[in-house]
Amino acid sequence: MARLMNFNAGPAALPLAALERAQAELLELGASGMSVMEHSHRGKEYEAVHNEAISLVKSLLQVPDDYDILLQQGGASTQFAVVAMNLLHIGAQAHYILTGAWGEKAFGEAKHAAGLLGGTATVALTTGVGDGKEKSYTRVPKADEVQVADNAAYVHLTSNETINGVQFGITEASDFPRTAAPLVADMSSDFMWRPFDISQFGVIYAGAQKNIGPSGLAVVIVKKDLVAHARKDIPKIFQYRIHAENNSLYNTPPTFGVYMMRNVLSWLKDSGGLYEAETRNRKKAAKVYAAIDAAGGFYKCPVDVDSRSVMNIVFRLPTEELENTFVAEAKKAGMVGLKGHRSVGGIRASTYNAVEPIWVDALAGFMADFAKANG
Repeated sequence: MARLMNFNAGPAALPLAALERAQAELLELGASGMSVMEHSHRGKEYEAVHNEAISLVKSLLQVPDDYDILLQQGGASTQFAVVAMNLLHIGAQAHYILTGAWGEKAFGEAKHAAGLLGGTATVALTTGVGDGKEKSYTRVPKADEVQVADNAAYVHLTSNETINGVQFGITEASDFPRTAAPLVADMSSDFMWRPFDISQFGVIYAGAQKNIGPSGLAVVIVKKDLVAHARKDIPKIFQYRIHAENNSLYNTPPTFGVYMMRNVLSWLKDSGGLYEAETRNRKKAAKVYAAIDAAGGFYKCPVDVDSRSVMNIVFRLPTEELENTFVAEAKKAGMVGLKGHRSVGGIRASTYNAVEPIWVDALAGFMADFAKANG
């Protein structure tokens, strides 16, 4: 088959090597006589895959020993509520830094959970301009803009806004804030795009379907002291403590999702690890931004340079009609997933780890030709 050049935001491109491994092992895992999807999650065959996946997360990110690594069902959207349910005690307050649409959703779920559990969630800072659907986000906050109470239960941010194309950590000026309260980060769309210091976070969670695997699975990395002091008056299935005590096998995990994540992480390790991934990813994004900036204003990226996402590159054309033509002609050229999110429109190219550099070269060339023909 001829593989399409996949720029979808999620579910997103998976490495060909990870897919080929799954193809070869689909009918039989090892010499077990069964597919991984048929094995009991209590059996040694699946548990070996499960433990390897966790081990790869730990080694690739150099996760310290005082953190638990959990594999959770439901994706990051479930964690919007679960984080608050575990960490927000009665009378406590959580602070949310909003830099885009997913931060807004996380805050909305936290407010709802807080109302049920006797805590509160509040906005510490928003870098959006306008209200409601007209709100636009163009940057992450500067370090001195983030001011939260030292006794806050936690401070939450979204490291990369998939819809708005705004990302922390692109330059020193856009690095993560340092807070006295535990820092919680939704890293769904930039998890494992580069190495970073885990120890500055209390909790990291990420849906797998953007950068490390298929949908339906979330990785949670949580400091053990937060797990120990988390609430016990919520249902067991939502308690980080229960999943940590049971190696994420308290109930049946999404076994095929974990298996595929194992394959993707093995590929990532074999491809040079996170330092090599960062080099590749920055080069890919730079080519697309160069095509935007070289087009004499035909393409416009609304995000401040220091906050421009390496994972999700958003831009606009002079008219919506031209944007539709761009998407249609790109599809004819074998490039899919370039239409911007329905809430903001425009164009979005997602350049996750598995997006091939040759695809990005093709996109940059297409952009130059399209601007020349239509500018």
